[in-house]
Amino acid sequence: MTTQRPAPPLIADEREMLRAFLDFHRATLAMKCEGLTDEELRRRSSPPSTLSLLGLVRHMAEVERAWFRRAINREDVPLVWSDSGDFQEAYDVSSASAAEAFEAWRGEVEHARRIERAAESLDVLGHQPRWGEDVSLRLVMLHMIHEYARHNGHADFLREAIDGTVGA
Repeated sequence: MTTQRPAPPLIADEREMLRAFLDFHRATLAMKCEGLTDEELRRRSSPPSTLSLLGLVRHMAEVERAWFRRAINREDVPLVWSDSGDFQEAYDVSSASAAEAFEAWRGEVEHARRIERAAESLDVLGHQPRWGEDVSLRLVMLHMIHEYARHNGHADFLREAIDGTVGA
């Protein structure tokens, strides 16, 4: 695999540690998808489940957008893959291309990085409309690490089922 995963520091301040672990998990998802064809990336885990590596990439583009742009930055932007606001539509990869999905995901990651770096502190507040609650950047960073860690576990199984590749 050619994707370089940043090693999180053993000693750092809270913000740098959160940033490093989030980037570590972002890189892990990219590594799990590396070297596969669009067809392999679309392969579902175990039908009727719609879970696939490509679906995870599309889902994480939505999650990055929802938490950083919509919640913290309070941007009025629609979901990437759904006009109706249904996060599940990201998992429908029947006609999706890897190039389009990765472009969207990388774009949302870059937006997220800019928003996080521009924030004065981890105590900056945004608003999560689905919860009807204000949330701190700290919570968002922790939630994103949680999201990636969960889905990278799924990605481990998906990749192994495709070509036997294990580990990261």
